[in-house]
Amino acid sequence: MAIVKMVMAVVIMAASLGGKLGAAQVHHVVGGDRGWDVSSDVASWSSGRSFRVGDKIWFAYAAAQEIIAEVNSPEEYESCDVSNPIRMYTDGIDGIPLDGEGIRYFVSGKEESCKNGLKLHVEVMPFGNPEPERPRVAVAAAAPTTPSGSARLYGSSVLLLAGLWLCYMAI
Repeated sequence: MAIVKMVMAVVIMAASLGGKLGAAQVHHVVGGDRGWDVSSDVASWSSGRSFRVGDKIWFAYAAAQEIIAEVNSPEEYESCDVSNPIRMYTDGIDGIPLDGEGIRYFVSGKEESCKNGLKLHVEVMPFGNPEPERPRVAVAAAAPTTPSGSARLYGSSVLLLAGLWLCYMAI
């Protein structure tokens, strides 16, 4: 029972602090529910998505039937040339951190699948606001509808204290 309380405490503390430490990190599962598969239409899946420094992309695929290659250039990407990849992924589920700005290119290691559209280029934007700055329209001020930063901080503090109390009770 003490172990269960300890695990619950850790989960509560992680939930209360995790949102603050990695607030902008987004995990993108490439291809959505279908994963990395020719039928998933990866190009449509990626259109309109924003990829930022700190995000992570996940490839889910049948390891026995597929290989993913990260290639160096748009030419290698377009021609499905995997003769000199940056890295090959073969585990069946691969999480790749987007740790720098720029364009990254991923293609199927199977030439036929790649030629049929199983490839992805990701433009990694700087860490920050996902929405571009838009012109503001003057509107009469209304009462805030979302909690202020201090209200969220108070809520996180309460969760943290509850987790610490559970830890104390488990001892």
